[in-house]
Amino acid sequence: MVSSKLIIVFILPVIFSIIFGSAVMADILQKPDRELNMWPMSFSEGSSSHGSSLKIIGLSNQYLVTEPIEVQVKVTDSSFNCGDLYVTIHYSENNDVVSQGGFFDQCLENGDLFPINDKFSKIITVPGSYQMNVNIVSNDLSNISTSGIFTVK
Repeated sequence: MVSSKLIIVFILPVIFSIIFGSAVMADILQKPDRELNMWPMSFSEGSSSHGSSLKIIGLSNQYLVTEPIEVQVKVTDSSFNCGDLYVTIHYSENNDVVSQGGFFDQCLENGDLFPINDKFSKIITVPGSYQMNVNIVSNDLSNISTSGIFTVK
């Protein structure tokens, strides 16, 4: 038979954790301005919670397999100060990720370009059509994103 110490030490904490966690989640989701967003980054073209524009600087329509893809990003939103920059290149046909880059704690000063004092630079050696998604998540967790399409020959 199972001893009462085993139930108190191992089983009761699990039951209480599940009950407490469910109660907290139910309370949070009852608030009208809350939602459960398990993947907060959005890669839809031109979406923005700041209502600003985000521009990819230096992205050409076509590259050679030996030519590096070097881009920077310009934010023209005066309310945006600091955040993290994410650059992802997808293969257009099957949406597989080819390359990713993350630049953290980027803060704008006098119209700087992201990444600060750097460039996103990758060489893609497989010819085809690609999509570049750029997403900036600000410190208040709002995001700005845009995308561009290019080919490699």
